[in-house]
Amino acid sequence: MRRELMRFGLCAAIVFTALYHAEVAQATPPSGFTGTTIALGRLGPFTVLNRADLPKPARDWVSRQHTKGLSDLYVQNNIWDPGGTTGWHTHPGHSLIIVTSGTLTAYEGDDPSCTPTVYTQGMSFVDPGGSHMHVIRNEGAVSASTIAVQLLAAGATRRLDAPDPGTCPF
Repeated sequence: MRRELMRFGLCAAIVFTALYHAEVAQATPPSGFTGTTIALGRLGPFTVLNRADLPKPARDWVSRQHTKGLSDLYVQNNIWDPGGTTGWHTHPGHSLIIVTSGTLTAYEGDDPSCTPTVYTQGMSFVDPGGSHMHVIRNEGAVSASTIAVQLLAAGATRRLDAPDPGTCPF
């Protein structure tokens, strides 16, 4: 298990380094998009969930989080103007996202068919981060917004711009 975590860490470092260097020449910056940090807190190492401590019916649902070292916990308010885009990007950790108004369309960087996923007010989704490159666009006529919660290694760059993968016509 420790060896697998070390391999994952090494692979993540390589991907982030590659994305960072690609960003210099080919980044797709946001447009008509504003992200604002509304809260930021620092956490020490922690482990959440010891499955044996849960009541039996709850054991069918499992969410596990384990950190080493310090972490930064972000709460982000994101707003898209009509036609706005985040630009292609990724994050060094996962995000839990709630659409608070409007409609947003997400595209995955590794999807050669550029299949859209549409999220409307009240819907939630998870951005796994890491090598998961994506773009989120407001293809509607009214503003759209989300609240996102992210847990990252302390001091990590929260957002990493990425080059256009060439899988979508926009």
